[in-house]
Amino acid sequence: MSTSPVWENYMAPALRVLSDGVVRKSRDIVEDAADLLGVSAEQRAALIDSGLPRYLNRGNWALSYLKRAGAVDRPARGQYVITQQGRDLLAALPGGITERDLRAVPGYVSPRGRGRATTTAEAALATPEPADEPTLSPTEQIEDGVARLHAAVAADLLDRLHAQSPAFFEQAVLDLLMAMGYGGTEGRATRTQLSNDGGIDGIIDQDALGLSRVYVQAKRYGLDSSVGSPEIQGFVGALHGNQANQGVFITTASFSKKARDYASNVATRVVLIDGSRLAALMIRYGVGVQVRRTVNIVEIDEDFFEQPY
Repeated sequence: MSTSPVWENYMAPALRVLSDGVVRKSRDIVEDAADLLGVSAEQRAALIDSGLPRYLNRGNWALSYLKRAGAVDRPARGQYVITQQGRDLLAALPGGITERDLRAVPGYVSPRGRGRATTTAEAALATPEPADEPTLSPTEQIEDGVARLHAAVAADLLDRLHAQSPAFFEQAVLDLLMAMGYGGTEGRATRTQLSNDGGIDGIIDQDALGLSRVYVQAKRYGLDSSVGSPEIQGFVGALHGNQANQGVFITTASFSKKARDYASNVATRVVLIDGSRLAALMIRYGVGVQVRRTVNIVEIDEDFFEQPY
């Protein structure tokens, strides 16, 4: 798949779409701009973490920045029309417009923290910013930063889990499954004895009477190792010995293709959770991690500004 156009790439095409002076909805503008950019169906299907198509997110940010520069006006909610400033900008930069170009426009309201319009003199005297302009929209930059932080924490989690005792790891796994809701409102989790456990490391009763149970095997294998089908076969045998029909095999390592194939084809329901998914689930359900900071992402409430007073 070719590289998807970055958010700045949408500015000139958006102005080109609006150059006939017709008021258009933002979605229609972005769609037409994407057509001009040759955005493929595969690229349009790509989503950011919030669930919005990536190309729409980038196109909407382009319109937002054009509005800051006075290149477009917004006569109604979600609708845009080109201004004379926009026509001049497109005529001067038909090959493409960047945020740096917008910062040279008198009156441009920078989102980078100044909080006021830039005068002509300030634009002329402004110190040039680094050449490596951001290729991600602000929303994507936030999501990318969170993803990188989570990746670092996930790696640290696996290292720490692997360094702990078998008993600690087994309890951590049970704590995670309980946090995920598998214990129900009155259920409980029990860790079996380390010796003579019959291949079962933990049992989760999903109801107060223990009528529905999930059997767990938790193994601290080397982070670079792979769990093969013999280990899964042994776990299935342990499930049969307990007259159980469902179980979860959790490890700090990965699973071989044969192991996954065996688990998917055996009659007993066996869920395999490797180290990568284990760390992701611990982060998602807050087991072994703590929230250090919460950031609220806000946007304009259009309904607030449309109230008739």
